[in-house]
Amino acid sequence: MFGRRNREEKPREKVTRESLKEGLKVFEFVRPYQWYFWGGMLMLFASSVVFMVFPFLIGQLVDTANGEAIINFSLFEIGLVLLVALIFQSVTAFARVMLFAQVSEKATADIRATLYKKFVSLPVSFFEENKTGDLISRVNADVEKLYNVFSVTLAEFVRQIITLIVGIGFLAIATPRLSLVMVLTIPVVMVGAIFFGRFIRKISKQRQEILAETNSMLSESIMAISLVKAFVNEWFELNRYRKKNNEVVSFGIKYAFSRAVFAVFIILFIFGAIFFIIYQGVLMVQEGAMTSGNLISFVSYTFVIAGSIGSLGSFIGDLLGSVGATERVREILNTPNELELGDNESLTPHSIQGSVSFENVAFHYPTRTDVPVLQGLSFHIQPGEKIALVGSSGAGKSTIIQLLLRFYDIQSGDIKVDGQSIFGQELRTYRQNLALVPQEVILFGGTIRENILYGREDATEEEVISAAKQSNSWEFITKFPEGLDTIVGERGVKLSGGQRQRIAIARAILKDPAILLLDEATSSLDAESEKVVQEALDKLMEGRTSIIIAHRLSTIREVDCIYVLEKGVIKEKGTHTELSLLEDGIYKGLANLQFQ
Repeated sequence: MFGRRNREEKPREKVTRESLKEGLKVFEFVRPYQWYFWGGMLMLFASSVVFMVFPFLIGQLVDTANGEAIINFSLFEIGLVLLVALIFQSVTAFARVMLFAQVSEKATADIRATLYKKFVSLPVSFFEENKTGDLISRVNADVEKLYNVFSVTLAEFVRQIITLIVGIGFLAIATPRLSLVMVLTIPVVMVGAIFFGRFIRKISKQRQEILAETNSMLSESIMAISLVKAFVNEWFELNRYRKKNNEVVSFGIKYAFSRAVFAVFIILFIFGAIFFIIYQGVLMVQEGAMTSGNLISFVSYTFVIAGSIGSLGSFIGDLLGSVGATERVREILNTPNELELGDNESLTPHSIQGSVSFENVAFHYPTRTDVPVLQGLSFHIQPGEKIALVGSSGAGKSTIIQLLLRFYDIQSGDIKVDGQSIFGQELRTYRQNLALVPQEVILFGGTIRENILYGREDATEEEVISAAKQSNSWEFITKFPEGLDTIVGERGVKLSGGQRQRIAIARAILKDPAILLLDEATSSLDAESEKVVQEALDKLMEGRTSIIIAHRLSTIREVDCIYVLEKGVIKEKGTHTELSLLEDGIYKGLANLQFQ
């Protein structure tokens, strides 16, 4: 429906040394906060090492009670050491959490800011090739995964490694015979963990992609809810969503199944070894080769090590999953920009006269290379001249405006403003001299004042009011109790179509452009609103180069020149009177159809 299709499945990237290296590049966002990171790691190391003292001290408590302790401490002194260790653990745990919070919160905020900066720097074609809902969902989900890695997963992974090394070290020194059995299990478990980690990552990525498509579908349906209801397609959308939601459940169950199998593998293998080790330890106590306290310490260490090994598989899967999460982020960050946003927000003023020349321009859209839109198009507009573009849908009218705004690159020819190619100019400085009033006005969900100020942020209150008056907006604005501070709602939903158009015109007036682009600015309005808006547009066009796309020919009778386009080629040009006199002319045919 509406041409929405699932994107073709791409080959899934395997975790190789190169992909892992590329994936780790996202951790460069941690570098500005590396002192917090290393401080957290220091606290983590200290608390992990001290934690491994507890099983030893517990064993010594038992041996001291039996008179077999190897250290000359009383029960009270050992208890005091345990209390100090507990306090140290509490302090280091608090410090570790706070330090890693600094890293995770700030690093992920930087990732979000960098991605947002990237989005506003990307060309329009990128957003035509990618669904908005899909982008938002994927970025939110992937950044959340990275947040979990920075805040919890990485720290816990390191903790388990430290626990494993210290625990095995103690066992190797204290009870080498028993510890050998434990050491022999580790390689097998690690190989299993790597195998399951790869499989879990694959399932996790598939689930993430399906979930992103589901969220994209939800976003589309909500944005087009009036269309859904108008076509009575509630059940169609519900069934479509349920189908996709069932795919999420299916992949979620596969993901859970893989983790469950891994858990079964860990439990059977590790705990089987533990019971065997405990049995051997009891035999050694019976033979007098080991004290009861040492056995308790050993069993405690064994359970801690088993827990670490079991957790490692999960954390390895999460870390490998985070590499998959960085793929989409890296793909976006590596997409070529159409402009570079520096640290300096100010633009260098560059005023132009407003002459426009299209010189033998050929163009097709990036997503439709087999369909030529403009074919050797040439025309010239003098500064301050008002011209109109007329033609059937698909003739190339809106494309001309989009090319003038440099939303796309042309295949051949050139476009010049004041005799200079627009493709050699700094993009933002160039666009500062243009203003667009589209057919479907986009307002942001703030106040009327904020939407008018979007044309020029540093404008004074007097300039905002003046723009509102010139656009014929001031009359209806003053009728609102909050005036300029009235909230317009999402996409301006609280205003009528005519009111939104006049706010857009006020925004353009405040920008004071040399070149004005009007893309069917009155075609969706009723007769009364059209008259008010047309009066505002007439004021706006005074003294500016204006390019008008219009289906209602009555609105362009007074322009200096009308260009009639057909399949990307200019077929007729002249004033309204001149074109109306052409026998069998395209414009005359259109005019007769409308005026009759």
